[in-house]
Amino acid sequence: MITSQGTAEDLQFSGPANGAVGGSVVFAPDNPPSTSTDSVLWLFESTPILSVQSGSTVIFSAYRDRVSFDINTLALELRNLRLDDSGTYKLTVAPSAGAQLTGETTLQVYENITDVRLIGPEESLIEGESSVNISSEGTGSILSVQWMKDNSPLSPSNSIIFSSDNRSVSISPVQRSDSGEYQCTYRNPVSSETAKLNLIINCECSTFKHQDDLSSNLMKYRHSSVLRGGGGGGGLSSGAIAGIVIGVLVAVAGICGLIVYLTKTKKIHFQKASGGRVNLGNKSEFSTEYAEVKHGGKSSAPPPPYGHQVSSCDGGHVQPQFQKSWDVL
Repeated sequence: MITSQGTAEDLQFSGPANGAVGGSVVFAPDNPPSTSTDSVLWLFESTPILSVQSGSTVIFSAYRDRVSFDINTLALELRNLRLDDSGTYKLTVAPSAGAQLTGETTLQVYENITDVRLIGPEESLIEGESSVNISSEGTGSILSVQWMKDNSPLSPSNSIIFSSDNRSVSISPVQRSDSGEYQCTYRNPVSSETAKLNLIINCECSTFKHQDDLSSNLMKYRHSSVLRGGGGGGGLSSGAIAGIVIGVLVAVAGICGLIVYLTKTKKIHFQKASGGRVNLGNKSEFSTEYAEVKHGGKSSAPPPPYGHQVSSCDGGHVQPQFQKSWDVL
């Protein structure tokens, strides 16, 4: 509130005073005289502000309607501060008894800080590839700029570089750890204001790189399908394969049914190795003959080896014994 320390062993002030434009400040000595005063004079630099003579107070025109004075404490209040009010203020007192006393103090007036904001990137940021620049703007008397990230001080490093006026910061390249809330605070002795900006760093492995890997795997699968499907184009679909399998099974079942039917209707006969027909059902003939099963005039299998013969066991009835195998292409 008050200004600098007084000179010699006269009037003393607590310390320098700071004020904001449009605000007010009070100057008051810490050790006013204990006796009554005959005269008081307040000066700004060499310009008189007010004077007191024989109990009459006079405020000079430059400060009229801007100052107030307390005769008991010798305090001077200055209102509606302007930037040009910064400077040295001097008080001179003539006590009714004793020597004249003097003291001085200083005032610094600042503009309030307002409209602080951060300007960041608009495009997406990719870890390990992108660079980012965050700049700050604001109005007022700016004495210091402080950067924070997630409420902790942001310090320079190999990838984090601050501008000479500390009003912007560059990060190159960005990392996932750079994601978070960035804060920039403008300060002066009478005001401060903070702006915030959230920064999001995307991980390449979980976005673009993953998409590329997926596309690569799909291409490999497609190429493999083409090789397995032959040179006629793309590989067979699962539906086509299922249709082929079902068709083969139906064909096998049909052939088996046909054989059973022909056998029951005696359209399949047995032939001796010598070329004669084997008579089935002749109880009087007990013999062992090689037989060849034929269907539609074509041999379905070569003559069986010894042991795969037709015999007349079980009461003289000839029991054909043969084996067949099916090859499905």
